[in-house]
Amino acid sequence: MHLTRFTDYSLRVLIFLAVKGEERSTINEIAERFEISRNHLMKVVQELSHKGYITAIRGKNGGLLLKKAPEEIRLGRLVRDTENDLELVECFGDSNECRITPACQLKPILAEALRAFIAVLDKYTLADMLGPQQPQLAQLLSIEPLKRDKDSNDPLEPPQAL
Repeated sequence: MHLTRFTDYSLRVLIFLAVKGEERSTINEIAERFEISRNHLMKVVQELSHKGYITAIRGKNGGLLLKKAPEEIRLGRLVRDTENDLELVECFGDSNECRITPACQLKPILAEALRAFIAVLDKYTLADMLGPQQPQLAQLLSIEPLKRDKDSNDPLEPPQAL
């Protein structure tokens, strides 16, 4: 089983947004931190928004935010939503021309393996991926902790570089 780059990037976007928390992020910021294609990331973000994983806010103060809590985002569901083709071999598809299909037991074995793979992913959420490593992820991605006004719960703008 090999996940596509699309699914890989989808996971990275969700991880980044979860680590960032309530602070909005941009496609450029995520692309730079992961050193990946901005153009490809735009397609990923559009699909994640369309599928209800993230909110994309346009405009001057726009950005990207998780639409659901990390505890609500199941990895198995994400993989099913982002993988266009979970057909592991030709006989999984409609255009199967393999001549041994009537006598071959590969298809049911691989189908069982695929179900097991997805079932394991269904046990885990985005929050499970973060776990106690969230501070390390923030450090590796150069994400500054969101500053809060000590007299209220309102977040302050992160410090601007000079």
